[in-house]
Amino acid sequence: MTTNYKYLFGPVPSRRLGRSLGVDLTPHKTCSFDCIFCQLGRTTNRTVTRQDYVPTSAVIAELHDWVETDGSADYITLAGSGEPTLHSSFGEVIDAVKSVTTLPVALLTNGSLLGDSDVRTAAARADVVKVSLSAWDPFSFDHVNRPHPDVTLKGIYEGTWMLREALHGELWIEVFIAWGVNSIPRDVGRIAELIKPLKPDKIQLNTAVRPPAETFVEASPEEHLVSLAKLFEPTAEVIADFASSASPQVAANEKSILAMLSRRPCTADQMASAFGLHRNELSKYLGRLVRTEQVAAQSEQENSYYVAQEKDTQHARA
Repeated sequence: MTTNYKYLFGPVPSRRLGRSLGVDLTPHKTCSFDCIFCQLGRTTNRTVTRQDYVPTSAVIAELHDWVETDGSADYITLAGSGEPTLHSSFGEVIDAVKSVTTLPVALLTNGSLLGDSDVRTAAARADVVKVSLSAWDPFSFDHVNRPHPDVTLKGIYEGTWMLREALHGELWIEVFIAWGVNSIPRDVGRIAELIKPLKPDKIQLNTAVRPPAETFVEASPEEHLVSLAKLFEPTAEVIADFASSASPQVAANEKSILAMLSRRPCTADQMASAFGLHRNELSKYLGRLVRTEQVAAQSEQENSYYVAQEKDTQHARA
């Protein structure tokens, strides 16, 4: 996609959804959660207030333009800078997609608002609803997801249950495993037991392969996730991208980012602005560069800066 849209981003490669065109319906980090593992950083506006955070007509206009000028993707995905169901008219956006293309629509949600019948009605129009569920009791929920005070794990579960009854498409559950936080098999087994009655079409395990909101969050090893996958019914799929190989376009973007960081340290926001990338797209590249130890993150006051690693340092760690 060569057009510089304001509310659309990508299509980006996704192990969940193939080539996914993102639709961003909230300002940066407007969310009902402040998850410790969020790739977009800490939540700056933690809220459960629903409103039209962006102009729905402008989003629909961009979708029409994209379909006419490109239109090539595997999914159109409501995701982005925060919780998409906070946007009051996200159901209208789903309807607009379906009026101009046959591409399936995916809704990526933390499930916090599914107790609202209006939210469930709109969500049920999607072809796939992916709900995050990474805790097994109120204490673990508060620790991992740091929700708005009005949000409870019980409410999310009951809302997801009611959505399951109304949904004609597929229900996917994503479980984010942070090493040493919610990675003990006994605890993951409790999450699996919670999920089982929902009868999801897919269960996916993810971990911190991109820079997380909190520096203490570490990725669970791939082999550990593979062993945990067997605890779920159906058996979970490991979707965390541990691979270090990249397509030519990804490699070119990484090269540009690395060249910029070789000149001076930058925050993720600075790089996103410089390259015209959505933070979701940028986080994919940064995650790969950090994993291959070409880039390191450094904290300064409340900001995280990324710096290029010197070659000698990379070789010493190899």
